[in-house]
Amino acid sequence: MAPPPDHRPLEAPDSENKYKKPFLSLSSAPAESSFSGDQERQRQHESWTSVLGFNEGAAKLPVRDAEKESLLPEAQKRIAEEASMDSHVAPGGMEVEMDPGERRLNQLGYKQELKREMTLFKCLAIAFSTMTLFTGIVPLYGSSFAYTGPVGLVWGWVIVSFFTWFVGLAMAEICSSFPTTGSLYFWAAHLAGPRYGPLASWVCAWLEAIGLIAGIGTQAYAGAQTLQNIILLSTGTNKNGGYFAPRGVFLAIYLTLCLIWAVLNTFALNVIAIIDMVSIYWQVIGGTLIVIMLPLVAPTTQSAEYVFTHFEKTTTLTGIHSGAYAVVLSFLVSQYSLYGYDAAAHLTEETKNADKNGPIAILASIGLITVFGWAFILALTFSIQDPAYLFDTSNETGGAFVPAQILYDAFHGRYGNGTGAVVLLCIIWGSFFFGGLSITTSAARVVYALSRDGGVPGSRIWRKVHPVYKVPANAVWLSAFIAALLGLPILGINVVFTAITSICTIGWVGGYAVPIFCRIIMPRKNFNPGPFYLGRASRGVCTVAFLWICYTCSVFLLPTLYPLSWDTFNYAPVALSLVLALVMLWWILDARKWFKGPVRNIEVGYENAAAKTLPE
Repeated sequence: MAPPPDHRPLEAPDSENKYKKPFLSLSSAPAESSFSGDQERQRQHESWTSVLGFNEGAAKLPVRDAEKESLLPEAQKRIAEEASMDSHVAPGGMEVEMDPGERRLNQLGYKQELKREMTLFKCLAIAFSTMTLFTGIVPLYGSSFAYTGPVGLVWGWVIVSFFTWFVGLAMAEICSSFPTTGSLYFWAAHLAGPRYGPLASWVCAWLEAIGLIAGIGTQAYAGAQTLQNIILLSTGTNKNGGYFAPRGVFLAIYLTLCLIWAVLNTFALNVIAIIDMVSIYWQVIGGTLIVIMLPLVAPTTQSAEYVFTHFEKTTTLTGIHSGAYAVVLSFLVSQYSLYGYDAAAHLTEETKNADKNGPIAILASIGLITVFGWAFILALTFSIQDPAYLFDTSNETGGAFVPAQILYDAFHGRYGNGTGAVVLLCIIWGSFFFGGLSITTSAARVVYALSRDGGVPGSRIWRKVHPVYKVPANAVWLSAFIAALLGLPILGINVVFTAITSICTIGWVGGYAVPIFCRIIMPRKNFNPGPFYLGRASRGVCTVAFLWICYTCSVFLLPTLYPLSWDTFNYAPVALSLVLALVMLWWILDARKWFKGPVRNIEVGYENAAAKTLPE
């Protein structure tokens, strides 16, 4: 295979597989100098290495002759004025302050193309919306409850949250150093160094793209399922002839959601920013309302002993007899819910002060979802009226959607009707809508970043930015189209959500593992930290995070129901193996010859800022 016709690899260095070192020009200093000869030469050397971002041992891109010439004025300016890149000249000659995130972006070799207008709050809102309070809990609550009863749900969330903080801290540190739209993909390339960087970025980018695009599908499926039950309860319930949307209608809802998210991400970026702000209030206020109201409305509540200690396997539903295996599977609801915080990193090229605000948004979103998620699980579990009735196929929801049945039992038991349950389900459905919108935003940014560097077939098409709206419109529609294709099997099989969820989690979380592993093996002296830095604790935190990610990916490959059959088989391992095999085959046969990872698009390019002395 030949490289894609639209791909333009970087110019090769003078000698194969070697990178030029920053050059010195001893004639570029100002004529007037109060320094001695040795001092002057040392100062010139420091200025050139600062301009070129020379960090001995770190990953470096080739430095071309044209770049040397273009960098000469900058070096002279630094030598003469000892100024850092804290400002630039705007049209008209006015010197204005340069955003620290944009300055770092330039140092890394990219020019500012996207609008940098998002504040910390907007960035946090998108990250929180991508994780969403209800996304993983609502669709997987019933299956996790069936594995172990309440104990696996309640304590699983605590355990998974604990390890999620390690992953979040590791990613926040890297995000502070590399505030780019490519995020994980870019991090992997630069942390792995020039030899292994292209392969690391290739694997990471494809895992991340797979995970995010499948994430759109999970939101669309869960949103369609919630809307299906809203319609059912509003038209008479399963017992009283209510309308239960068939497969065709279910698929139509799924596809409509994908379409709406693509349209909004193409033509309404400003509206999305507003929607994301609404989203955080929607989820915090709506989540608080459900957490407080549901136990108060429920005619009876379960005891604390039942909620925190009761262990019970529903073997008739799951077919699983091993208690240990059941516990492992009961944690899936938490592992599926507690990721997505990297959305803040995808938006760093559009966020003000991204080297600080990106890490803050990552950690703040984890904190919010940890607290509210656990509170929501407790509210649902305390409000259960009859655990055995939840899975009865003759109940009001057909035994297929446990959270909706808990809500209905609480309101119907208190007021004799399920109107309140429908209202709360609408709040939950809104969460899925906001989550899908945010994930579409993140998926498009990853596809755009990978296409910008030639890593996607037809990159010339997918890397285009809309001339008016300044968004990667083609990448948005490609992501939505693939997500729509993932939903087509809804017409024929019952395990679509299990497969999409597994693909989403393994791809998304697996993408985290690549840069974190590269950070572990990278010599500490070669890492150029940003404002958020873990110091000596970094390697230990990253090691725990990496091992946890490996465990998480492994359990999502396991069968979730027994005995195995076409209706219970987890298709994720097959689907992922096929896609990743094709991706790696492409790499071995062709892509490794031309794919170099992140490609600079700015002539005054930088690979790394001047090396900092790492604090102890």
